[in-house]
Amino acid sequence: MAVRLAVSALLSSALILLIAGLILSTLYRETTERAFDSRLLVYANDLATNLVSPSDSEARGFGSLGDPRFDLPLSGWYWQVGRPNARPRDLRTSRSLVGVPLQPPDDAVGEAGAGQLRKGYGKAQDDRPLRIIERTVDLGEEGRYLVRVAGPSDEIAADMRRFTLALTTTFALLGLSLGLTTLLQIRFGLAPLIKLRAALGAIRRGEADRISGEYPRDIAPLAGEVNLLLETNREILERARTQVGNLAHALKTPLSIIVNEASAGDANSELAVKVREQAAVMRDQVNYHLDRARAAALAGALGTFTDVEPVVAALVRTFGKIFYDKDLTFETSVTPGLRFRGERQDFEEMIGNLVDNAAKWAHARVSIRAEVIGQGEYPHLIVTVEDDGPGLPPEARVAVLERGRRLDETKPGSGLGLSIVSDLAALYRGRLRLDAAALGGLRAVIEVPGDASPAAQA
Repeated sequence: MAVRLAVSALLSSALILLIAGLILSTLYRETTERAFDSRLLVYANDLATNLVSPSDSEARGFGSLGDPRFDLPLSGWYWQVGRPNARPRDLRTSRSLVGVPLQPPDDAVGEAGAGQLRKGYGKAQDDRPLRIIERTVDLGEEGRYLVRVAGPSDEIAADMRRFTLALTTTFALLGLSLGLTTLLQIRFGLAPLIKLRAALGAIRRGEADRISGEYPRDIAPLAGEVNLLLETNREILERARTQVGNLAHALKTPLSIIVNEASAGDANSELAVKVREQAAVMRDQVNYHLDRARAAALAGALGTFTDVEPVVAALVRTFGKIFYDKDLTFETSVTPGLRFRGERQDFEEMIGNLVDNAAKWAHARVSIRAEVIGQGEYPHLIVTVEDDGPGLPPEARVAVLERGRRLDETKPGSGLGLSIVSDLAALYRGRLRLDAAALGGLRAVIEVPGDASPAAQA
């Protein structure tokens, strides 16, 4: 937003300054041309006076304008007097023209009437640009004469260059000042929004549970609404957690009664065995769906983080005791300070199922590695669990993720482990994939939202 405001302000300021510069340059050029034309008009009027009062011109010499530049050959200052359409030899000219007639201005339009002026730009015989004015003088019975006076237009160009340089320098400094002022205004004006963003980031990282601090009158209602939303979200999650717990107790109690009743009579009868078997399946399914419902309710909770290292260490200790008879070696590599962005119970469930599955099939080694990838607002936690067991062919890796699917009935379990991991990862906007392990067995890679703790980043 700050970038858009700054760019739009700078572009609009640059456009305004450019338009103003073009207008001022045009006005100054017109003013400079009028001033130059006024100088030429003085000489044209003097020549016209010589035509009207020939006695005076004879006394002082026709065309004596008091400016020596008209006597210097090719000086750029020229005058010419003669009848319209007169032959060159019948023209009176300044000595500076060296006998070459002065042509009319190239951009003049139409013919000037008596007493009127025509002005424009032309070229001398040496291709030097000229500013030319011409005036028709009507002497009555003697007819009309055309007075033409020219001066070098490079003086106008030099004035324009000086003005353009001064104007460009002034507007550049003004534009720079406006740009810096705009940036300071944007920085000052958006400071509350930057503070609000930092507060939301602290909530997302688990460093705060609400937006605190004072905000301007325009921003304060937004901060209040966000705090209200956070509180409402926490209340909804707490109610969902309570309802899930109540439902779990309500379902597990009848199942326990059914199992007890089945075992009270002939425990080895076909009916009792079948009842206990189906009750176990129902218990597994109930636990699965309740865990999924609880995870779905908690997956979007803000500010909930779980440290990875202690969870992995606890799971290694637990499964080392469970599979003590296999004498497994658990190799762990966890980057210090890693955190999972979610509930500890869900993370333990995901990693615990992966480690349990690896330990069941491993011959001697199980490897657990955790790291974070990506930078910025949304880094991801990658946890890799490998074993040196028989592994799985590619077609079986898809089948094993199906809920309740067991590829080997000789191994204990309900077949829900990897399915639970896949579903929980999806609830946290992550994923689970199975590959061949470098150890020779199966490699399970889970990618979920996470980051490094502020202490680790520091």
